[in-house]
Amino acid sequence: MAFNPTAKQVTALKAVAFVLSLLPFFKLVWLTASGQLVEPLQYITRATGDWTLYFLCITLAVTPLRRLSKWNWLLKLRRMVGLYAFFYGLLHFTTFLWFDHFFDVQEMLKDVLKRPFITVGFIAFVLLIPLAVTSTNGMVRRLGGKRWQWLHRLVYVIAPLGILHYWWMKAAKHDFSQPILFGLIVLALLAVRVYWARSKAAANTRAVGSV
Repeated sequence: MAFNPTAKQVTALKAVAFVLSLLPFFKLVWLTASGQLVEPLQYITRATGDWTLYFLCITLAVTPLRRLSKWNWLLKLRRMVGLYAFFYGLLHFTTFLWFDHFFDVQEMLKDVLKRPFITVGFIAFVLLIPLAVTSTNGMVRRLGGKRWQWLHRLVYVIAPLGILHYWWMKAAKHDFSQPILFGLIVLALLAVRVYWARSKAAANTRAVGSV
């Protein structure tokens, strides 16, 4: 039986999801302020990168979960989850720009061009920006539903780029377990979309042929 919460319940669920999504950030602030981190820069960089991928995966998982569970209200959480992917991606990038380059944009760009794994991560972050900027209802109306949907399909490019960035970063330590896990999750979430799209196209073809 499908769970169909009322408007008030959906608002409450969104509030809970909002607070839970901030917990990793609060943890980072607490650990840093209390001096509990042995290597704070390394920990913050890794944690913000991990949470960016977590939220990208959750964003991609909303549609399959909605279709399988019939919980249409999940769509009302997707935009917020996507914005949290951008939020943690912004923290990840800011850590790189601040602590690695002390806000020297020219030196940062040289580093981006020199190291492929940073190049890929930087491209993924830049592609996230238009998705965050156009996340409001007003932007949906301005762009039109179809153009907005096409723009936000960039997430299908961003997630694999994020996985590749993570893979190359871990390659130096020959530690591929987490990148492989993330990669399999993203692959499954994209593959199910391809399957549904092909099934829909085949059904439309049959319908046209039967006319």
